[in-house]
Amino acid sequence: MRLVENLKWRYATKKFDSGKIVSEQDLDYLKEAVQLSVSSYGLQLYKVLIIEDKALRARLKEVSWGQSQVTEASHLFVFCNFSEHKEERIDDYINNIVKTQQIPISEVQGYGDFIKESLSQKNESEWQSWSKRQTYLSLANLLSACAELKIDACPMEGFDPKAYNEILGLDKRGLNASVIATVGYRSEKDATQYRKKVRKTMEELFETV
Repeated sequence: MRLVENLKWRYATKKFDSGKIVSEQDLDYLKEAVQLSVSSYGLQLYKVLIIEDKALRARLKEVSWGQSQVTEASHLFVFCNFSEHKEERIDDYINNIVKTQQIPISEVQGYGDFIKESLSQKNESEWQSWSKRQTYLSLANLLSACAELKIDACPMEGFDPKAYNEILGLDKRGLNASVIATVGYRSEKDATQYRKKVRKTMEELFETV
């Protein structure tokens, strides 16, 4: 039941206490939670940037609707999906399975071929949509892990991806800023924390068929 209680505690923090910093130990825990996130086929076709540099975050704030969380929070997580499909990434994944599980490649080569065939059927628009959704799966793990440690977080879509890509040099790396999250500790001045959480009722949300 702890998970539910933690989720009741968390909220999308609007104002952080800039004087409080997430410890390296807790940051490592958050990173491991993201690393263990589910992903389609297990591919993890994304990269997560953790931005600490204050000057860089000040530039990013300008293209994030001026939202103070970007500079006030302890850390800024930028979830980036790969902007184009490359079969070499599937080969890397298959080789990682072979190395990690110590099995012959013949046991998983068919799975790799299946993934390649499946993803090859997506056009560019479909690939972009699918690959962006993968980052949201890992974002969910980050938010849950933060709640467990009583670390505040705010997932954010209010930013200019193209500007992020340019400022962070993501285009040159074949990456695209998909979604961001600020992580740290709430300020006592953040009025949002004192409001009751608003959600649909169980009857409205769920239907058994």
